[in-house]
Amino acid sequence: MTIGQLAKKCNVNIETVRYYERRGLIPAASRRESGYRQFSDDTVKRIQFIKHSQEVGFTLKEISELLSLRVDPKTTCADIMRRTEGKISEVEKKIQALSRIKKALIKLRSTCSGRGPTSECPILEALETVRGSR
Repeated sequence: MTIGQLAKKCNVNIETVRYYERRGLIPAASRRESGYRQFSDDTVKRIQFIKHSQEVGFTLKEISELLSLRVDPKTTCADIMRRTEGKISEVEKKIQALSRIKKALIKLRSTCSGRGPTSECPILEALETVRGSR
């Protein structure tokens, strides 16, 4: 299939396909005599793997590592599970950080009545004070 057909089938942009190819996430396509890239059905599966992996939080670098591990005969399911556990731990830290940010924003919001000029806004004043004390 052509790059356009592949992109449409995978619901990605053509530039995304090119980017994945440059990054080595998908194999380089063979070329027809006309010079057009020719992609296989395996590439569709590979892009679906990449997109699903991104949806659950893996970065492209991590996905590249997972793809490499997948074809390494020494890799076990336990290796993949450890990577997944690491990702879970990373997500939990992000959730905690976001929770702290939310609490700080709620506290800031509670100081403001929403009336008056910005020169007297307690939120802006608090942000200025925090920034200036660093």
